[in-house]
Amino acid sequence: MRLENILALTHGELVSSPFVNKFENIVFEAKHVKRGDLFIAYDEASIEEAVFNGAYGVIFFKPTQIIDTEIAWVKVKDLDDALRRILRFILIDKEIEVYSCSEIVLKLALQVITEPNFIALSGDIRSIFHSLKDVESHAKVLFSPALTSADIFTNIKEMPKNASEKIDIIEQTLFETSFIYDNVFYERQPISPFFMPYLEELLHLFKVLKINFRLRKFTPIDHFEAVFTNKKFEIKEFGTSDTVLIFEKESALIEKEIRFLQKEATWAHTLFVIPEHAYEVLPNELQNVENLITYKSSNEIKNLLREHKFHFALIVGVDKSILTQPLSKQTQLSLFDFS
Repeated sequence: MRLENILALTHGELVSSPFVNKFENIVFEAKHVKRGDLFIAYDEASIEEAVFNGAYGVIFFKPTQIIDTEIAWVKVKDLDDALRRILRFILIDKEIEVYSCSEIVLKLALQVITEPNFIALSGDIRSIFHSLKDVESHAKVLFSPALTSADIFTNIKEMPKNASEKIDIIEQTLFETSFIYDNVFYERQPISPFFMPYLEELLHLFKVLKINFRLRKFTPIDHFEAVFTNKKFEIKEFGTSDTVLIFEKESALIEKEIRFLQKEATWAHTLFVIPEHAYEVLPNELQNVENLITYKSSNEIKNLLREHKFHFALIVGVDKSILTQPLSKQTQLSLFDFS
């Protein structure tokens, strides 16, 4: 890539008068730099090593000593933004199909084994750059705007709708599903039926794009995550307790998850624990749901759970790390408090 393009794309300031005007590759790790490369200095301490290894240019954003005036030194306001702009330029001439999906669909896609020409994007901009800089023509890319900036791409397609092949659920619990899709039986997959509409959307995309895939055992995806505990809220093995905490970090999913539990766990005593700010935007009929309680601070949650009997507790706005946090301080009772 030419220096003039780098300057135009990154809005960078050239602070040297270099003899070089073209770069072979873009590299972040100094030890991987070869002669002719452009080094992006996420680690300022390794700039000297990158120059020694033959870097023809350095992109940086913190005050940096110019140690070789014959190479290009480009100062930018933000390294991630600069890299994002460069990647967008690289992808312009790539014949790839880019599809936008929800965060849940993407996290399910990351657990499915597919052909190399299908890429589910995750991680920071450096990881995404590595995934896409040498992407083959006609590759299919799936990303979630909730996790990755859409500015990287110039042409984004919506997920195909109206799936003709539905997932047929054969047997289910709240947290396991046996189902058939496209005449293939998947027995006791560790995935809640709650996720079936999202999985169906993903599998339909594979079918439309003619992508071969293989499902392996699913693992938690940080949404509707079931944690089996004892009365002390110590984590137990899956299925070994009748007390289950269901964690959901994303408040936008509250309504769907409450309705799912109301429908699928009619026999159970279910508790809904949500932050006060999320309660205020719930539909009126859900604000009046039995056993719905609110909290101001996550420090209150374990104490609130201790005050109620339940089989399942949907806890919104936090993850299971609260189980390792100490209980908030309470006033110690004396014998006289019962008189």
